[in-house]
Amino acid sequence: MPAAPPNKPKLVSLEAGRKYAWCSCGQSAAQPFCDGSHKGTDKTPIVFAAKHSGETLLCQCKETKSPPYCDGSHNNLDDGYELASIEEIEATKGAEDVARTGGKFGLSMLYGGAFALTPAPDDRCDDGDLQWAALINAANGAANLHVFEFTIGQETEWRVHDECDVVFFVASGAGAIEINGSRACLFSETGACVKRGEAFRFLPSETMYVIAAVSPGGGAFKKIARPSKTSIAINDRIVAVDPANRKSMADRFYQELVDHHAGAENITQFIGEVPKSRAAFHRHLYEEAIYIISGSGILWTRGSRTNVSAGDILYLPARQEHSLECTSDDGLRLMGVLYPSGSPAINY
Repeated sequence: MPAAPPNKPKLVSLEAGRKYAWCSCGQSAAQPFCDGSHKGTDKTPIVFAAKHSGETLLCQCKETKSPPYCDGSHNNLDDGYELASIEEIEATKGAEDVARTGGKFGLSMLYGGAFALTPAPDDRCDDGDLQWAALINAANGAANLHVFEFTIGQETEWRVHDECDVVFFVASGAGAIEINGSRACLFSETGACVKRGEAFRFLPSETMYVIAAVSPGGGAFKKIARPSKTSIAINDRIVAVDPANRKSMADRFYQELVDHHAGAENITQFIGEVPKSRAAFHRHLYEEAIYIISGSGILWTRGSRTNVSAGDILYLPARQEHSLECTSDDGLRLMGVLYPSGSPAINY
């Protein structure tokens, strides 16, 4: 009998319109595809036609709730998240420790294109009604994700982004956001989605520090006199952290905040909680940006590492092999955004 399949998903290349048979019995020697080993059992393969050409992750643990595709269920097969092995730790002892370019502030560029950034307050642009800075963009190697920071201490003018949806995260402070004339309250650790072409402004009740992500592409925010459209319903666009909605990945937890349910077509925003540990090296098919809310740790890639702490921004290119180690006894709390949209639980 063929050996049981490994738990991690298999990266495969599919051709649009072509049909494939996915193994559901777990006995195929041609994982994740069927080789007929199910004969004589009550299992049958799932035949599916690929919607798009390109790479995707097919489930091999057979626990996915969206077969044949991986949904991250392999991360819950054990009590603990997969940690770095002794061999992996030994192999990275000589990794280059990359410091920030500006000493306390600046960029640490790691092998493979990943980086950590500690924003410098002096690098922010003063736009009159708010201060802002570009944190992640094509200039530092990002392919599609563009991330900005806003410091808002007064009611802002109306702005619009004509090219992309904008996903906001309130890292600290409180107030309200108005979108095309409709207003909603914002609190710390709240996410919000503004659709492409919609006008928005902030009305802080206290100074707000906001992270904004746009994708694909970048483009600029433009000031406008007033919204050209009538009021819209935006309650579903605002998503707050709710412990009742958090999901587990073994001993780690996450909650998806802004995704397609909140109107974001291309980005998924989430909150994550990581205990003191060092994850095994892994990859994602998506591009990812991470904002460290609290705690400290080390971002590893093959051959390089850098320290990270609260307030830092991390960038991971798609398919970048990496590991985020938490060194804080109280754990690491982070906000992440993914492009293209998907589940933060899916890795390989």
